[in-house]
Formats: sequence, structure tokens, C-alpha cells
Amino acid sequence: MFFGDSVTQANRQQPEVGALGEGYVRIIADELADVPAPPDVINLGIGGNRVRDLRARWGEVVAARPDVLTILVGINDVWRHFDRDDYTPTDVFADDFRAILDDAVASGGQVVLMEPFLLPVADGQQAWLPELREKIDVVNDLGVAYGAPVVPLHQLLNEAASELGAGELAPDGVHPSPLGHSLIAEAWLAEASARFGGRRR
Repeated sequence: MFFGDSVTQANRQQPEVGALGEGYVRIIADELADVPAPPDVINLGIGGNRVRDLRARWGEVVAARPDVLTILVGINDVWRHFDRDDYTPTDVFADDFRAILDDAVASGGQVVLMEPFLLPVADGQQAWLPELREKIDVVNDLGVAYGAPVVPLHQLLNEAASELGAGELAPDGVHPSPLGHSLIAEAWLAEASARFGGRRR
């Protein structure tokens, strides 16, 4: 299961059951389709979600009882501070995220975390970075505390952007292009292969 915001949703149509969207979740599902006993893949991304929203709809995760839960959230917690003056303090972000992980661990499933990321394409977005780094630090600290692997998307995508250009990977700095989604999928698959094993195409 992939739980997050619009980066995960990626044009997934709601409330269509089983819709995977057009982004990294779809790519991962296609890659896993030919492994022995291919897993069911569920996309629970909703555009605009912040960590508080994921906490509020935790029941959707409980109902599906995933064996592996991947969480990608945090950019909207930063973005809303700058476009709506709606600030999510880092300690509140951490508390909500910790509550999600407490429930996830109690459910017995495995958890994978992915860093929120930003590929600045406008001068104003540079101002988001200090706050985003605080949120990224929270995700990494929680990964250590809960024994969950963390996919370092912010680092990986910014390294790729230094060669390819940020706009090629995320035209608005936040929402990935098809190439950006491919890189996210590759990063997740590499981490999952190392963590859980299994054959890839």
C-alpha cells in the first residue's frame, strides 16, 4: 500500500477501487506483476494531504491490512505555510507521524518511509528548503526509531536534477514528470529489493 498526497495519487481516479494512477505506484505495480505470487498494490494517495490528514484517515489502511505500507508525505505541510500561511510546526508534524507509525507497528505490517522532496524551479521555492529539511530530518529520525527503511528521495532527485534539470523531473518543483516518477519507482524498488528480497524484471 502507498499512502500519501498528490505525488502518490498521480491522477488516480476516486473512488474507483483498485485505481493506481499514472505515477510511481503504477510503475512499481507493473514491475512487480511478474514476480512469483505478485502482490496486490493499493494506491491511497489523495492530493493536498498533510500528515494530519493521513492520521485522520488511518482507518482506510486498517481496513486493507497491508503487509507493506509505504508513506510519502510532508511537502504540503511545508507548502501550505507559504501559500496559505498555514504552518505545521515540526513537533506537531513529528507527533502526527509518530502516531501513524505506532498504529502501523501495532498492526504487524512492515513500513517503508520516503523523504518528501522539492526540486526548486522558482526563486520563491528556495525559501521552503529550511523547513522542508526539518521535516526530512523527522522522517529519517522516525525511520531509525521504528526500524523502517527511508528512501532518500530529496537527495536522489536533487542529484538527478543537477544533471537533468529540475524542471525535467518536476515541472512545478513538486509534482513529478513521468521521468521523475520513474526515478521514484526505481528508488523504491531498489530499497524494497534490498529489504524484502524478491525478483525484479
